[in-house]
Amino acid sequence: MRYVYLIAGSLVAIVLVVAIIGAMLPRDHVASMTTTLPAAPEEVWRVVTDVAAFPSWRGDVKKVDVLSSSPLSWREHTSHGPMTMGAAAVEPPRRMIGRIIDTDEPWGGEWEYNLTPDGTNATRVTITERGWVSNPIFRFVSTYVMGHYGSMDSYLRALGRKFGTEVTPTRV
Repeated sequence: MRYVYLIAGSLVAIVLVVAIIGAMLPRDHVASMTTTLPAAPEEVWRVVTDVAAFPSWRGDVKKVDVLSSSPLSWREHTSHGPMTMGAAAVEPPRRMIGRIIDTDEPWGGEWEYNLTPDGTNATRVTITERGWVSNPIFRFVSTYVMGHYGSMDSYLRALGRKFGTEVTPTRV
């Protein structure tokens, strides 16, 4: 019985330490990644804004419900559950801001996509995440376990494969 108390006490202590560290971390964060794709900005723009086609090239997206085409809004269904997004700014073919619309989550924020011509038939894609995590335990996990760059890295690698190339996104 003594070991049960010892294990239970250790688990409580770990959760408490994680919560305290998470509470000391800033609620908001900004992270940015970039890569270059072998396609014109107009081609990249069509792929980035064709949200209905996301399941065909993004492995993490199982299904997309297009809620509105103007202004653009959609719900992505992933293994983590559904998330509703909306385009807060659209400047074809160079800039879009996609914002999480759901308000009942312990996190939120937006991704700003910037597409810049890079040579004759290439595009530099830069994604900047401006996010927040309210729950201190989730904030700890987001910072030290998952990292703020993981989703952007996966997205940019999948986007590269969509254009027939392997890319290595870099932090900005």
